[in-house]
Amino acid sequence: MSAVMISRKVTRKWEKLPGKNTFCCDGRVMMARQKGVFYLTLFLIIGTCSLFFAFECPYLAVHLSPAIPVFAVLLFVFVMAMLLRTSFSDPGVLPRALPEEANFIEMEIEAANGNVLAGQRPPPRIKNVQINNQIVKLKYCYTCKIFRPPRASHCSICDNCVDRFDHHCPWVGNCVGKRNYRYFYLFTLSLSLLTIYIFAFDIVHVVLRSVDSGFVNTIKETPGTVLEVLVCFFTLWSVVGLTGFHTYLISLNQTTNEDIKGSWSGKNRVQNPYSHKNIFKNCCEVLCGPAYPSVLDRRGVMLEDLSSPAPSDASSTNKSSNPVSQTTKSSAPLIPNEHTPDEAKPGIGAGTQKSASSPKDEKPPSPTSPNAVTPGVIKESAH
Repeated sequence: MSAVMISRKVTRKWEKLPGKNTFCCDGRVMMARQKGVFYLTLFLIIGTCSLFFAFECPYLAVHLSPAIPVFAVLLFVFVMAMLLRTSFSDPGVLPRALPEEANFIEMEIEAANGNVLAGQRPPPRIKNVQINNQIVKLKYCYTCKIFRPPRASHCSICDNCVDRFDHHCPWVGNCVGKRNYRYFYLFTLSLSLLTIYIFAFDIVHVVLRSVDSGFVNTIKETPGTVLEVLVCFFTLWSVVGLTGFHTYLISLNQTTNEDIKGSWSGKNRVQNPYSHKNIFKNCCEVLCGPAYPSVLDRRGVMLEDLSSPAPSDASSTNKSSNPVSQTTKSSAPLIPNEHTPDEAKPGIGAGTQKSASSPKDEKPPSPTSPNAVTPGVIKESAH
């Protein structure tokens, strides 16, 4: 008999998660698939700071203060830490409904809407909840099969519902949501300070050198400084403007998605139920609130059963001790043909001669006869 050997393969849950995210370091790092602009961000920040450390910092440390390069290094490290924290973390992705949960939700929706006549459009799938004495609509996501929580939205790029969805930022290569918004804001704020810092001391460096050797000679001697000034000049307006815009949103406790859609400033003039009507309280809630854990459990363990046929001990014993059982295992009879070994043919021919010589000499097979087929073998061949 053959037995089935069952082995279990250990897989992490992040390997089976739907959506368009990529994972690294055994699920610890989570990003979007489109990471080209993120690499450009890294190149611009690291390249500009490298030029500053190589050309300006040695001169400024001697002629002005050694604290200038030290503060620049600290600011650079903080910017990189906030960028990587924003890019590599879970923004607040919501898990999709299981098939059983999705079927149950569908039954609830059908029971609530009743029978819809053919040709009629079904009513929108929404739920109304009350937040701070105000009705907020929860929309149904047809991809994730869930009713999205308040302020959540489905990102078309990552193909996931994100809690307190702000926007998808290609510069950081990830969505910005409930779990990484504060790090995104600190990144833009610190990057604005770093850009202003490098731009200002580039100008100081050029001015100090121009006193001794003239402006034209200074430009020729420090081409790296010119490149830094150009990069910082064109980057400054966008980064500082983005930081100012998000400072305005934080003061109102509002997201970019809500601001674009006009959720709280439309025709109905609906008040923002999440605002505390106080700038300080709103900033404290967004920037100093609790750190929310991820609900995905990306590094959770899943066991998958892998079945593979393997010979059992009992079957191997029967094969070695009783050669007849090997011929009776197959339901098809053994018929000698041109591929049958010569050693197997005489046994069959002898049985034929024996039956043709004398019917009287035939005896019923005894249980001890090697040609006898036991009931157990018959049952086994039937199976």
